[in-house]
Amino acid sequence: MTEQCCGTDGSDVSVEDIQCYCRLDGLLEVLTRKYAIQVLCLVWALQPARYAEIEAALEDVSSSTLSTRLEELTEAGLLHRERYAEIPPRVEYRITDDGAELCALLDPLVRWAAERGAPDP
Repeated sequence: MTEQCCGTDGSDVSVEDIQCYCRLDGLLEVLTRKYAIQVLCLVWALQPARYAEIEAALEDVSSSTLSTRLEELTEAGLLHRERYAEIPPRVEYRITDDGAELCALLDPLVRWAAERGAPDP
């Protein structure tokens, strides 16, 4: 059977046979938030990445939005946050193995969009 959206080619299949993309809901909810993918990609490229570096690269992002995205990506297991007991305090972000794997999977999607003339962010 050739898989299409939700894993069916339109032929008669039982619900158990459907390979549904619905399990992506939680991940897509995090990734589709404004700046989430950009933050993930920046940390992957810069790691370790500090808050100020990410903020400087994303000129239009507000501090509260950036803080929220970093927290969400960390809670989703895609970023690791390390706080050092220094004065002044230092926090660094690194990509997790899951985050690196996701970034590698997103690369073909980015190339696909570029081939179709999608604008740069």
